[in-house]
Amino acid sequence: MAVQAHATAKYVRTSAQKAGLVLDLIRGRDVNAALATLRFARKGVARDIEKVLRSAIANASQKDGFGGDVENLFVQGCYANQGPSQKRIRPAPMGRAFRVVKRTAHLTVQVAEHPTALSTPSAVPETAAEAPKRPRGAKPKPKPKAKPGGRKAAAAKKKKKTAASAGKKKKATAGRPKKAKA
Repeated sequence: MAVQAHATAKYVRTSAQKAGLVLDLIRGRDVNAALATLRFARKGVARDIEKVLRSAIANASQKDGFGGDVENLFVQGCYANQGPSQKRIRPAPMGRAFRVVKRTAHLTVQVAEHPTALSTPSAVPETAAEAPKRPRGAKPKPKPKAKPGGRKAAAAKKKKKTAASAGKKKKATAGRPKKAKA
């Protein structure tokens, strides 16, 4: 059975939505690729997520049954839950007050070892290997329906209309109509 481990950082001073944007970058990637992505991400919360990921790697290496190779680990799951929010008051004009909400988040990263059974080519079913893959969450493309006449018929009708209108001359009146002199 593959080794699984997780780590959690609580009360991190960021919103769960902002942390989720960075966590989406590393979900499902190898640990080394995820660390490189976090190192060069241009978000402040990336440092906190990097610490949590390193902690999860350390937790996995301490578990019984760990193969000893960190290269086999990947980010199985990562998410940010909303923590408690601090409410503050900011003075506003004319004696009013605005509320400021300072949000916190709980960051969780789960790592696991790649299963060794899937690495052999005989374990992969032939039908799954032949099927083309599409991006996760993408819907299949709808098949176009055949219209009676099609585009060629519509283009021919348009050409007939333009040819008929070219024979007629229109009066060109620019600006105001001229007044007749009396």
